[in-house]
Amino acid sequence: MSPDPVIADPSNVGTLNVRTLNVGTPNVETLNKAGVDGADLAALHAQLGRPARGVIAIAHRCACGRPDVVTTAPRLPDGTPFPTTYYLTCPRLAGAIGTLEASGLMREMSERLTVDAALAERYQRAHEHYLARRAELGDVPEIAGISAGGMPNRVKCLHVLVGHALAAGPGGNPLGDEALAVLGDWPGGGSCVPETGASEGPA
Repeated sequence: MSPDPVIADPSNVGTLNVRTLNVGTPNVETLNKAGVDGADLAALHAQLGRPARGVIAIAHRCACGRPDVVTTAPRLPDGTPFPTTYYLTCPRLAGAIGTLEASGLMREMSERLTVDAALAERYQRAHEHYLARRAELGDVPEIAGISAGGMPNRVKCLHVLVGHALAAGPGGNPLGDEALAVLGDWPGGGSCVPETGASEGPA
């Protein structure tokens, strides 16, 4: 049996740093202990209103220092395949993105992909990057070749694209970058997690 992947440096929030790669199903319990501390798990619980599932690492942090995107195992502890490798957790950011989705921006972006070859090529590369990063975490045949958010041909979830853009950094997902630019200073209101909520452990 191949070894469990180990997060070599949990403070590296821009790129997932994996010391050993697992070609099977990740041992999520082991990974949680290695890559995510109790304070982060408590903050995630407060953000989501439930314990976070299958969290491997913090993929990005808000300016306030709290997690806003987590790296999630491709198979959850209950055995469910989970294609959303970069899962957005900040409720303030999620609400702002929901407003963008309601504005028709996803439809506009999807239409541009059909006429802008350069954009389509960059979006294809984002799709390939997403799949490559997930493959480092484990092999889940049920979602092989499927990234998330509509990639590579359309846009169906801006939450996914923004989560990928934050985790990968500028240029990692062109349409996620565009959405972030429209959102502007979304963390300006401070932490979305009250100090009392962040201090409580998961239920």
